[in-house]
Amino acid sequence: MTEPCPFCEPLKSDEIVLESEYCVLITNKDKVLVGSCMIIPRVHRETVFDLTDEEFRDTRGLLLRAKAYLDERYKPDGYNVGWNSGAVGGQTVLHAHLHGIPRFKDEPFAGQGIRHHLKQEENRRP
Repeated sequence: MTEPCPFCEPLKSDEIVLESEYCVLITNKDKVLVGSCMIIPRVHRETVFDLTDEEFRDTRGLLLRAKAYLDERYKPDGYNVGWNSGAVGGQTVLHAHLHGIPRFKDEPFAGQGIRHHLKQEENRRP
């Protein structure tokens, strides 16, 4: 039996921070990554590569609105923005979603971007 997609389930109105024609923005309740959020297409698309042109453009528009919202609310010093695609790429929910992660200069890992851990020698393929 397959699990229902959590992003296809009706989201509660209090989970949605911003919305657009094709996407919604929800915040994560993460104690470490304060202010982190996800932009999720309304229609089930498994990966970013499955988005329509309209969904992709709409995602960008919502990302810019999300940045303005997060800048005002959290005043971060930078951002990580990224998609995980496929299980090997770290995607745990097989419904495309764009992560927006505010970053702050007082973090222990400040300055280490999304590729930092991937570039370690231990990650070299055999």
